[in-house]
Amino acid sequence: MASKQIALRWESHHGRVVRCIADRPSTIGALFASVVARASERTGLVDGDCRLTYGQMDERASCVAGNLAALGIGKGDRVALLLDNRWEFMVAMLACIRLGAIFVPMNFRQRMPELAFALNDCGAVMIIHEATMSGEIPPDEEVPALRHRITVGQGGNWSMLTGPAPLAAAPEIDEDDPLCILYTSGTTGKPKGAVLTHLGVIHNVLLLVHHAAIGDGFASILAIPASHVAGLVVKLLPSLAVGGRLVMQRDFKASRFLELAQAERIDWAILVPAMYNLCLREPDFDGYDLSSWRVGTFGGAPMPEAVAKMLAAKLPHMVMHNIYGATETSAPAVILPSGAFSERSDWLGRPILCCDMIVMSDDGRELPRGEAGELWIGGPMVIPGYWRRPDADAEAFVGGYWRSGDIGVMDEDGYVRVCDRKKDMIIRGGFKVYSVEVENVLASHPLVVEAAVTGYACPVLGERVAATVRVSGDVDVEALRAFCASLLSDYKIPERFELIGAPLPRNANGKLQKMLLRK
Repeated sequence: MASKQIALRWESHHGRVVRCIADRPSTIGALFASVVARASERTGLVDGDCRLTYGQMDERASCVAGNLAALGIGKGDRVALLLDNRWEFMVAMLACIRLGAIFVPMNFRQRMPELAFALNDCGAVMIIHEATMSGEIPPDEEVPALRHRITVGQGGNWSMLTGPAPLAAAPEIDEDDPLCILYTSGTTGKPKGAVLTHLGVIHNVLLLVHHAAIGDGFASILAIPASHVAGLVVKLLPSLAVGGRLVMQRDFKASRFLELAQAERIDWAILVPAMYNLCLREPDFDGYDLSSWRVGTFGGAPMPEAVAKMLAAKLPHMVMHNIYGATETSAPAVILPSGAFSERSDWLGRPILCCDMIVMSDDGRELPRGEAGELWIGGPMVIPGYWRRPDADAEAFVGGYWRSGDIGVMDEDGYVRVCDRKKDMIIRGGFKVYSVEVENVLASHPLVVEAAVTGYACPVLGERVAATVRVSGDVDVEALRAFCASLLSDYKIPERFELIGAPLPRNANGKLQKMLLRK
Protein backbone atom coordinates (compact mmCIF):
# COMPACT_ATOMS: atom_id res chain seq x y z
CA MET A 1 0.00 0.00 0.00
CA ALA A 2 2.90 2.34 0.66
CA SER A 3 3.69 2.71 -3.03
CA LYS A 4 0.12 3.26 -4.23
CA GLN A 5 -1.82 6.46 -4.63
CA ILE A 6 -4.75 6.38 -2.23
CA ALA A 7 -8.11 7.46 -3.59
CA LEU A 8 -10.20 9.49 -1.14
CA ARG A 9 -13.83 10.51 -1.03
CA TRP A 10 -16.19 12.36 1.27
CA GLU A 11 -18.58 10.23 3.35
CA SER A 12 -21.07 10.71 6.14
CA HIS A 13 -20.47 8.86 9.42
CA HIS A 14 -21.93 9.51 12.88
CA GLY A 15 -23.42 12.80 11.72
CA ARG A 16 -20.08 14.06 10.36
CA VAL A 17 -18.84 14.46 6.80
CA VAL A 18 -15.25 13.20 6.60
CA ARG A 19 -12.67 12.26 3.98
CA CYS A 20 -12.28 8.50 3.75
CA ILE A 21 -10.22 5.93 1.89
CA ALA A 22 -12.44 4.85 -0.99
CA ASP A 23 -11.15 1.26 -1.26
CA ARG A 24 -10.87 -0.31 2.20
CA PRO A 25 -11.92 -3.40 4.15
CA SER A 26 -15.24 -2.91 5.90
CA THR A 27 -14.14 -4.28 9.28
CA ILE A 28 -11.05 -5.47 11.12
CA GLY A 29 -12.46 -8.99 10.78
CA ALA A 30 -12.56 -8.61 6.99
CA LEU A 31 -9.00 -7.26 7.04
CA PHE A 32 -7.79 -10.31 8.97
CA ALA A 33 -9.71 -12.72 6.74
CA SER A 34 -8.05 -11.29 3.63
CA VAL A 35 -4.59 -11.86 5.15
CA VAL A 36 -5.48 -15.45 6.15
CA ALA A 37 -6.67 -16.08 2.60
CA ARG A 38 -3.36 -15.03 1.03
CA ALA A 39 -0.82 -15.93 3.73
CA SER A 40 -2.23 -18.73 5.88
CA GLU A 41 1.12 -20.56 6.12
CA ARG A 42 3.08 -17.45 7.09
CA THR A 43 4.13 -17.06 10.74
CA GLY A 44 2.06 -14.24 12.19
CA LEU A 45 2.70 -14.38 15.93
CA VAL A 46 5.64 -15.30 18.13
CA ASP A 47 5.22 -15.56 21.91
CA GLY A 48 8.23 -17.24 23.46
CA ASP A 49 8.27 -20.83 22.17
CA CYS A 50 4.78 -20.44 20.67
CA ARG A 51 4.86 -19.64 16.94
CA LEU A 52 1.50 -19.40 15.17
CA THR A 53 0.80 -19.11 11.46
CA TYR A 54 -2.06 -16.97 10.25
CA GLY A 55 -4.02 -20.13 9.57
CA GLN A 56 -3.48 -21.34 13.13
CA MET A 57 -4.43 -17.94 14.55
CA ASP A 58 -7.64 -18.10 12.50
CA GLU A 59 -8.44 -21.62 13.75
CA ARG A 60 -7.86 -20.67 17.38
CA ALA A 61 -9.92 -17.49 17.06
CA SER A 62 -12.80 -19.45 15.56
CA CYS A 63 -12.66 -22.02 18.36
CA VAL A 64 -12.55 -19.35 21.09
CA ALA A 65 -15.45 -17.54 19.41
CA GLY A 66 -17.45 -20.78 19.52
CA ASN A 67 -16.71 -21.15 23.24
CA LEU A 68 -17.68 -17.54 23.93
CA ALA A 69 -20.91 -17.95 21.97
CA ALA A 70 -21.71 -21.08 24.00
CA LEU A 71 -21.40 -18.95 27.14
CA GLY A 72 -23.91 -16.48 25.73
CA ILE A 73 -21.50 -13.82 24.49
CA GLY A 74 -22.86 -12.07 21.42
CA LYS A 75 -22.85 -8.92 19.38
CA GLY A 76 -22.51 -5.77 21.46
CA ASP A 77 -21.50 -7.55 24.68
CA ARG A 78 -18.43 -6.10 26.39
CA VAL A 79 -15.55 -8.48 27.09
CA ALA A 80 -12.70 -7.14 29.21
CA LEU A 81 -9.16 -8.28 28.36
CA LEU A 82 -6.80 -7.85 31.29
CA LEU A 83 -3.85 -9.53 29.62
CA ASP A 84 -0.18 -8.91 29.07
CA ASN A 85 1.44 -9.13 25.63
CA ARG A 86 0.68 -12.80 24.92
CA TRP A 87 -0.89 -14.85 22.15
CA GLU A 88 -4.10 -15.23 24.15
CA PHE A 89 -4.70 -11.47 23.86
CA MET A 90 -4.52 -11.67 20.07
CA VAL A 91 -6.77 -14.72 19.81
CA ALA A 92 -9.35 -13.44 22.32
CA MET A 93 -9.47 -10.11 20.48
CA LEU A 94 -10.02 -11.81 17.11
CA ALA A 95 -12.71 -14.03 18.66
CA CYS A 96 -14.56 -10.99 20.01
CA ILE A 97 -14.35 -9.31 16.61
CA ARG A 98 -15.80 -12.43 14.97
CA LEU A 99 -18.76 -12.35 17.36
CA GLY A 100 -19.29 -8.60 17.11
CA ALA A 101 -18.56 -8.37 20.84
CA ILE A 102 -16.82 -5.19 22.01
CA PHE A 103 -13.48 -6.00 23.57
CA VAL A 104 -12.25 -3.75 26.37
CA PRO A 105 -8.45 -3.86 26.79
CA MET A 106 -7.37 -3.06 30.33
CA ASN A 107 -3.98 -2.20 31.73
CA PHE A 108 -2.75 -5.14 33.80
CA ARG A 109 -0.95 -2.65 36.06
CA GLN A 110 -4.29 -1.32 37.30
CA ARG A 111 -5.53 -1.91 40.81
CA MET A 112 -8.93 -3.13 42.00
CA PRO A 113 -10.69 0.27 42.35
CA GLU A 114 -9.61 1.26 38.82
CA LEU A 115 -10.74 -2.08 37.41
CA ALA A 116 -14.07 -2.01 39.25
CA PHE A 117 -14.88 1.41 37.85
CA ALA A 118 -14.13 0.43 34.24
CA LEU A 119 -15.91 -2.94 34.46
CA ASN A 120 -19.05 -1.32 35.85
CA ASP A 121 -18.90 1.66 33.53
CA CYS A 122 -18.86 -0.46 30.37
CA GLY A 123 -21.06 -3.21 31.84
CA ALA A 124 -18.60 -5.99 31.00
CA VAL A 125 -20.18 -9.46 31.11
CA MET A 126 -16.86 -11.30 30.94
CA ILE A 127 -13.24 -10.71 31.89
CA ILE A 128 -10.32 -12.72 30.54
CA HIS A 129 -7.42 -11.96 32.85
CA GLU A 130 -3.91 -12.88 33.87
CA ALA A 131 -3.77 -15.41 36.70
CA THR A 132 -1.37 -13.07 38.48
CA MET A 133 -4.15 -10.43 38.55
CA SER A 134 -6.70 -12.64 40.29
CA GLY A 135 -6.28 -10.75 43.55
CA GLU A 136 -7.18 -7.46 41.87
CA ILE A 137 -10.42 -8.64 40.22
CA PRO A 138 -13.35 -7.11 42.15
CA PRO A 139 -15.69 -9.50 44.00
CA ASP A 140 -19.06 -10.38 42.50
CA GLU A 141 -21.04 -7.91 44.57
CA GLU A 142 -18.95 -5.00 43.25
CA VAL A 143 -19.38 -5.92 39.55
CA PRO A 144 -22.91 -7.34 39.25
CA ALA A 145 -22.94 -7.46 35.42
CA LEU A 146 -19.80 -9.62 35.28
CA ARG A 147 -21.00 -13.18 34.63
CA HIS A 148 -17.81 -14.94 33.54
CA ARG A 149 -14.19 -14.87 34.71
CA ILE A 150 -11.61 -16.63 32.55
CA THR A 151 -8.09 -16.95 33.96
CA VAL A 152 -5.01 -17.22 31.73
CA GLY A 153 -1.67 -18.46 33.02
CA GLN A 154 -0.46 -20.85 35.68
CA GLY A 155 -3.38 -22.37 37.55
CA GLY A 156 -5.88 -20.67 35.22
CA ASN A 157 -9.12 -22.04 33.79
CA TRP A 158 -8.50 -21.00 30.16
CA SER A 159 -9.78 -23.92 28.08
CA MET A 160 -11.09 -21.99 25.11
CA LEU A 161 -9.35 -24.17 22.52
CA THR A 162 -11.45 -27.23 23.35
CA GLY A 163 -15.17 -27.85 23.61
CA PRO A 164 -17.78 -26.48 21.18
CA ALA A 165 -17.20 -26.60 17.46
CA PRO A 166 -15.72 -23.49 15.87
CA LEU A 167 -18.17 -20.66 15.25
CA ALA A 168 -20.16 -21.47 12.14
CA ALA A 169 -21.70 -18.10 11.28
CA ALA A 170 -20.78 -14.60 12.35
CA PRO A 171 -23.26 -11.74 12.77
CA GLU A 172 -23.44 -8.81 10.36
CA ILE A 173 -21.05 -6.08 11.49
CA ASP A 174 -21.10 -2.53 10.17
CA GLU A 175 -17.96 -0.43 9.91
CA ASP A 176 -19.54 2.18 12.18
CA ASP A 177 -20.08 -0.42 14.92
CA PRO A 178 -17.86 -0.27 18.01
CA LEU A 179 -14.70 -2.34 17.80
CA CYS A 180 -13.41 -1.75 21.32
CA ILE A 181 -13.56 0.57 24.31
CA LEU A 182 -10.32 2.03 25.61
CA TYR A 183 -10.35 3.85 28.92
CA THR A 184 -8.54 7.15 29.08
CA SER A 185 -8.17 9.22 32.23
CA GLY A 186 -9.50 12.73 32.14
CA THR A 187 -9.28 16.05 33.88
CA THR A 188 -12.29 15.12 36.04
CA GLY A 189 -10.30 12.28 37.55
CA LYS A 190 -12.69 9.54 36.36
CA PRO A 191 -11.67 7.57 33.25
CA LYS A 192 -13.81 7.79 30.12
CA GLY A 193 -14.43 4.92 27.75
CA ALA A 194 -13.41 5.99 24.25
CA VAL A 195 -15.43 4.02 21.69
CA LEU A 196 -13.20 3.07 18.77
CA THR A 197 -15.04 1.92 15.64
CA HIS A 198 -13.99 -0.38 12.83
CA LEU A 199 -14.08 2.63 10.50
CA GLY A 200 -11.71 4.74 12.58
CA VAL A 201 -9.25 1.96 13.32
CA ILE A 202 -9.20 0.68 9.72
CA HIS A 203 -8.25 4.16 8.51
CA ASN A 204 -5.43 4.63 10.98
CA VAL A 205 -4.04 1.14 10.38
CA LEU A 206 -3.99 1.56 6.60
CA LEU A 207 -2.65 5.10 6.78
CA LEU A 208 0.16 4.19 9.16
CA VAL A 209 1.18 1.39 6.77
CA HIS A 210 1.12 3.92 3.93
CA HIS A 211 2.97 6.82 5.56
CA ALA A 212 5.62 4.70 7.33
CA ALA A 213 6.10 2.41 4.32
CA ILE A 214 5.45 -0.79 6.28
CA GLY A 215 6.01 -3.54 3.74
CA ASP A 216 4.29 -6.87 3.22
CA GLY A 217 5.45 -9.43 5.76
CA PHE A 218 7.50 -6.97 7.86
CA ALA A 219 8.61 -8.44 11.19
CA SER A 220 8.24 -6.38 14.36
CA ILE A 221 8.21 -6.52 18.15
CA LEU A 222 5.28 -5.51 20.34
CA ALA A 223 7.19 -4.05 23.29
CA ILE A 224 4.54 -1.59 24.48
CA PRO A 225 1.26 -2.84 26.01
CA ALA A 226 -1.29 -4.27 23.58
CA SER A 227 -3.93 -2.76 25.89
CA HIS A 228 -2.76 0.77 24.97
CA VAL A 229 -4.03 2.50 21.83
CA ALA A 230 -0.48 2.73 20.47
CA GLY A 231 0.23 -0.95 21.06
CA LEU A 232 -3.10 -1.96 19.56
CA VAL A 233 -3.57 0.41 16.61
CA VAL A 234 -0.01 1.48 15.82
CA LYS A 235 1.63 -1.93 16.20
CA LEU A 236 -0.54 -5.03 16.60
CA LEU A 237 -3.20 -4.32 13.96
CA PRO A 238 -0.83 -2.86 11.32
CA SER A 239 1.26 -6.02 11.69
CA LEU A 240 -1.85 -8.05 10.91
CA ALA A 241 -2.70 -5.78 7.98
CA VAL A 242 0.59 -6.51 6.18
CA GLY A 243 0.67 -10.18 7.11
CA GLY A 244 3.69 -9.51 9.26
CA ARG A 245 5.40 -11.49 12.00
CA LEU A 246 4.64 -9.96 15.39
CA VAL A 247 6.92 -10.88 18.29
CA MET A 248 5.37 -10.38 21.73
CA GLN A 249 7.60 -8.96 24.47
CA ARG A 250 6.37 -8.65 28.04
CA ASP A 251 7.97 -6.45 30.67
CA PHE A 252 10.30 -4.42 28.43
CA LYS A 253 14.00 -4.91 29.02
CA ALA A 254 16.36 -3.24 26.57
CA SER A 255 18.76 -6.18 26.39
CA ARG A 256 15.95 -8.65 25.67
CA PHE A 257 14.45 -6.34 23.05
CA LEU A 258 17.80 -6.15 21.25
CA GLU A 259 18.20 -9.92 21.42
CA LEU A 260 14.77 -10.42 19.84
CA ALA A 261 15.39 -7.71 17.24
CA GLN A 262 18.53 -9.50 16.12
CA ALA A 263 17.16 -13.05 16.30
CA GLU A 264 13.88 -12.28 14.51
CA ARG A 265 15.45 -9.86 12.02
CA ILE A 266 12.82 -7.21 12.72
CA ASP A 267 11.99 -4.58 10.11
CA TRP A 268 10.17 -2.04 12.26
CA ALA A 269 9.13 -1.16 15.80
CA ILE A 270 7.37 1.49 17.83
CA LEU A 271 8.90 2.54 21.14
CA VAL A 272 8.62 5.57 23.36
CA PRO A 273 11.78 7.73 23.39
CA ALA A 274 12.74 6.39 26.81
CA MET A 275 12.92 2.87 25.36
CA TYR A 276 15.19 3.96 22.51
CA ASN A 277 17.36 5.67 25.11
CA LEU A 278 17.57 2.52 27.22
CA CYS A 279 18.53 0.46 24.18
CA LEU A 280 21.29 2.89 23.25
CA ARG A 281 22.59 2.78 26.84
CA GLU A 282 23.14 -0.98 26.67
CA PRO A 283 26.93 -1.53 27.00
CA ASP A 284 27.05 -3.99 24.07
CA PHE A 285 24.58 -2.15 21.81
CA ASP A 286 27.11 -2.01 18.96
CA GLY A 287 27.46 -5.78 19.06
CA TYR A 288 23.88 -6.46 17.95
CA ASP A 289 23.10 -6.95 14.25
CA LEU A 290 20.23 -4.51 13.66
CA SER A 291 20.81 -4.10 9.94
CA SER A 292 17.27 -5.31 9.10
CA TRP A 293 15.61 -2.67 11.33
CA ARG A 294 14.61 -0.13 8.70
CA VAL A 295 11.64 1.74 10.23
CA GLY A 296 11.57 3.21 13.74
CA THR A 297 8.44 4.91 15.03
CA PHE A 298 8.03 6.71 18.33
CA GLY A 299 5.53 8.81 20.25
CA GLY A 300 4.18 9.56 23.69
CA ALA A 301 6.89 12.14 24.48
CA PRO A 302 9.39 14.39 22.70
CA MET A 303 12.57 12.72 21.43
CA PRO A 304 15.55 14.23 23.31
CA GLU A 305 18.02 15.82 20.92
CA ALA A 306 20.91 13.74 22.27
CA VAL A 307 18.97 10.51 21.70
CA ALA A 308 17.97 11.61 18.19
CA LYS A 309 21.60 12.30 17.26
CA MET A 310 22.77 8.97 18.68
CA LEU A 311 20.08 7.05 16.76
CA ALA A 312 21.13 8.77 13.55
CA ALA A 313 24.76 7.85 14.23
CA LYS A 314 24.21 4.26 15.37
CA LEU A 315 21.38 3.28 12.99
CA PRO A 316 21.79 5.52 9.92
CA HIS A 317 19.82 3.10 7.72
CA MET A 318 16.68 3.40 9.90
CA VAL A 319 13.95 5.87 8.91
CA MET A 320 12.46 7.52 12.00
CA HIS A 321 8.85 8.65 12.25
CA ASN A 322 7.40 10.66 15.12
CA ILE A 323 3.73 9.84 15.66
CA TYR A 324 1.21 12.04 17.46
CA GLY A 325 -2.29 11.00 18.33
CA ALA A 326 -4.58 10.00 21.15
CA THR A 327 -7.10 7.39 22.12
CA GLU A 328 -9.79 9.79 20.84
CA THR A 329 -8.17 9.83 17.39
CA SER A 330 -7.74 6.04 17.32
CA ALA A 331 -4.01 6.87 17.68
CA PRO A 332 -2.11 8.34 14.68
CA ALA A 333 -3.24 11.80 13.60
CA VAL A 334 0.16 13.26 12.69
CA ILE A 335 3.31 11.55 11.42
CA LEU A 336 6.78 12.84 10.62
CA PRO A 337 7.43 12.15 6.92
CA SER A 338 10.28 9.97 5.72
CA GLY A 339 13.58 11.85 5.60
CA ALA A 340 12.45 14.71 7.87
CA PHE A 341 13.84 13.39 11.15
CA SER A 342 17.35 14.82 10.84
CA GLU A 343 16.09 18.38 10.31
CA ARG A 344 12.75 18.34 12.11
CA SER A 345 13.21 15.93 15.01
CA ASP A 346 11.53 18.45 17.33
CA TRP A 347 8.35 18.55 15.20
CA LEU A 348 5.52 16.03 15.33
CA GLY A 349 5.10 15.93 11.57
CA ARG A 350 2.15 16.56 9.24
CA PRO A 351 -1.46 15.39 9.58
CA ILE A 352 -2.00 11.99 7.96
CA LEU A 353 -4.26 11.61 4.96
CA CYS A 354 -7.95 12.04 5.90
CA CYS A 355 -6.99 13.91 9.10
CA ASP A 356 -8.33 17.45 9.27
CA MET A 357 -6.40 19.49 11.85
CA ILE A 358 -6.91 23.15 12.69
CA VAL A 359 -5.34 25.47 15.27
CA MET A 360 -8.08 27.31 17.15
CA SER A 361 -8.22 30.31 19.47
CA ASP A 362 -10.04 30.23 22.80
CA ASP A 363 -13.05 31.89 21.18
CA GLY A 364 -13.28 29.23 18.47
CA ARG A 365 -11.59 30.94 15.53
CA GLU A 366 -8.92 29.47 13.28
CA LEU A 367 -5.53 31.05 13.86
CA PRO A 368 -2.96 31.96 11.18
CA ARG A 369 -0.04 29.63 10.51
CA GLY A 370 2.66 30.07 13.13
CA GLU A 371 0.32 31.20 15.93
CA ALA A 372 -0.27 28.96 18.92
CA GLY A 373 -3.72 27.66 19.79
CA GLU A 374 -5.58 24.49 20.68
CA LEU A 375 -5.31 21.63 18.19
CA TRP A 376 -8.71 20.47 16.95
CA ILE A 377 -8.78 17.19 15.03
CA GLY A 378 -11.40 15.85 12.64
CA GLY A 379 -11.63 12.90 10.27
CA PRO A 380 -12.85 9.28 10.12
CA MET A 381 -10.31 8.25 12.77
CA VAL A 382 -11.88 10.48 15.44
CA ILE A 383 -14.11 8.45 17.76
CA PRO A 384 -17.87 9.15 17.68
CA GLY A 385 -17.79 9.72 21.43
CA TYR A 386 -17.31 8.23 24.88
CA TRP A 387 -19.23 5.26 26.24
CA ARG A 388 -22.50 6.62 27.62
CA ARG A 389 -21.00 10.00 28.52
CA PRO A 390 -22.99 12.70 26.70
CA ASP A 391 -21.63 15.28 29.15
CA ALA A 392 -18.05 14.45 28.19
CA ASP A 393 -19.00 14.34 24.50
CA ALA A 394 -20.45 17.85 24.69
CA GLU A 395 -17.23 19.15 26.23
CA ALA A 396 -14.73 17.33 24.00
CA PHE A 397 -16.37 17.33 20.57
CA VAL A 398 -17.45 20.39 18.61
CA GLY A 399 -18.83 20.26 15.07
CA GLY A 400 -17.24 16.87 14.41
CA TYR A 401 -13.84 17.90 15.78
CA TRP A 402 -12.15 16.60 18.91
CA ARG A 403 -10.61 19.28 21.10
CA SER A 404 -7.23 17.81 21.97
CA GLY A 405 -6.36 20.13 24.86
CA ASP A 406 -2.87 20.49 23.38
CA ILE A 407 -1.57 23.93 22.51
CA GLY A 408 0.31 23.78 19.22
CA VAL A 409 1.33 25.60 16.06
CA MET A 410 1.29 24.66 12.39
CA ASP A 411 3.83 26.17 10.03
CA GLU A 412 3.42 27.12 6.37
CA ASP A 413 4.46 23.62 5.29
CA GLY A 414 1.81 21.97 7.46
CA TYR A 415 4.21 20.71 10.13
CA VAL A 416 2.76 20.59 13.64
CA ARG A 417 4.46 21.18 16.98
CA VAL A 418 2.95 20.96 20.47
CA CYS A 419 3.99 23.84 22.74
CA ASP A 420 2.06 23.11 25.92
CA ARG A 421 -0.86 21.17 27.31
CA LYS A 422 -4.10 22.66 28.51
CA LYS A 423 -4.75 19.49 30.41
CA ASP A 424 -2.91 18.99 33.66
CA MET A 425 -1.14 15.87 32.53
CA ILE A 426 2.23 14.17 32.98
CA ILE A 427 3.66 11.76 30.41
CA ARG A 428 5.85 9.20 32.16
CA GLY A 429 7.58 6.84 29.77
CA GLY A 430 4.72 7.19 27.29
CA PHE A 431 1.98 6.64 29.91
CA LYS A 432 -0.39 9.52 30.61
CA VAL A 433 -0.84 10.47 34.25
CA TYR A 434 -3.58 13.01 34.95
CA SER A 435 -2.65 14.99 38.03
CA VAL A 436 -6.21 15.28 39.29
CA GLU A 437 -6.62 11.49 39.49
CA VAL A 438 -3.59 11.16 41.76
CA GLU A 439 -4.62 14.25 43.73
CA ASN A 440 -8.06 12.76 44.36
CA VAL A 441 -6.50 9.59 45.74
CA LEU A 442 -4.16 11.52 48.03
CA ALA A 443 -7.04 13.71 49.20
CA SER A 444 -8.93 10.60 50.30
CA HIS A 445 -6.24 9.86 52.92
CA PRO A 446 -7.56 10.91 56.36
CA LEU A 447 -4.41 12.91 57.22
CA VAL A 448 -4.09 14.77 53.91
CA VAL A 449 -5.55 18.29 53.80
CA GLU A 450 -4.73 19.03 50.16
CA ALA A 451 -2.34 17.79 47.50
CA ALA A 452 -0.88 18.98 44.22
CA VAL A 453 0.72 16.64 41.68
CA THR A 454 3.20 17.85 39.09
CA GLY A 455 5.78 16.39 36.75
CA TYR A 456 9.53 16.78 36.81
CA ALA A 457 12.05 16.15 34.06
CA CYS A 458 13.74 12.79 33.67
CA PRO A 459 16.36 12.03 31.00
CA VAL A 460 15.13 8.44 30.61
CA LEU A 461 11.34 8.53 31.08
CA GLY A 462 10.74 12.14 29.98
CA GLU A 463 8.81 13.00 33.14
CA ARG A 464 8.24 11.54 36.58
CA VAL A 465 5.51 12.20 39.13
CA ALA A 466 5.94 14.46 42.18
CA ALA A 467 3.44 15.35 44.90
CA THR A 468 3.35 18.29 47.29
CA VAL A 469 1.09 17.29 50.16
CA ARG A 470 -0.27 19.33 53.05
CA VAL A 471 -0.74 16.98 56.00
CA SER A 472 -2.46 17.39 59.35
CA GLY A 473 -0.92 14.62 61.37
CA ASP A 474 1.85 12.09 61.73
CA VAL A 475 2.14 10.45 58.33
CA ASP A 476 5.36 9.73 56.44
CA VAL A 477 6.25 9.47 52.79
CA GLU A 478 6.32 5.67 52.69
CA ALA A 479 2.84 5.48 54.18
CA LEU A 480 1.50 7.82 51.49
CA ARG A 481 3.32 5.90 48.78
CA ALA A 482 1.83 2.61 50.02
CA PHE A 483 -1.62 4.22 50.18
CA CYS A 484 -1.33 5.32 46.53
CA ALA A 485 -0.02 1.89 45.52
CA SER A 486 -3.20 0.26 46.83
CA LEU A 487 -5.42 2.42 44.61
CA LEU A 488 -3.38 3.40 41.53
CA SER A 489 -1.39 1.85 38.71
CA ASP A 490 2.30 1.78 39.59
CA TYR A 491 3.33 4.39 37.02
CA LYS A 492 0.93 6.91 38.59
CA ILE A 493 2.46 6.66 42.08
CA PRO A 494 4.47 9.80 42.96
CA GLU A 495 8.18 9.18 43.15
CA ARG A 496 8.88 12.42 44.97
CA PHE A 497 6.89 13.67 47.95
CA GLU A 498 7.17 16.99 49.73
CA LEU A 499 5.17 17.08 52.95
CA ILE A 500 4.24 20.53 54.23
CA GLY A 501 2.13 21.94 57.02
CA ALA A 502 1.26 25.24 55.34
CA PRO A 503 -1.38 25.84 52.63
CA LEU A 504 -0.42 25.22 49.01
CA PRO A 505 0.38 28.42 47.04
CA ARG A 506 -2.62 30.00 45.33
CA ASN A 507 -3.25 33.23 43.48
CA ALA A 508 -5.81 35.91 44.35
CA ASN A 509 -8.56 33.90 42.66
CA GLY A 510 -7.72 30.82 44.68
CA LYS A 511 -6.18 28.98 41.73
CA LEU A 512 -3.35 26.64 42.63
CA GLN A 513 -0.01 27.95 41.39
CA LYS A 514 1.57 24.76 40.14
CA MET A 515 4.32 26.61 38.35
CA LEU A 516 5.77 27.55 41.73
CA LEU A 517 5.58 23.93 42.86
CA ARG A 518 7.33 22.71 39.71
CA LYS A 519 10.16 25.14 40.28
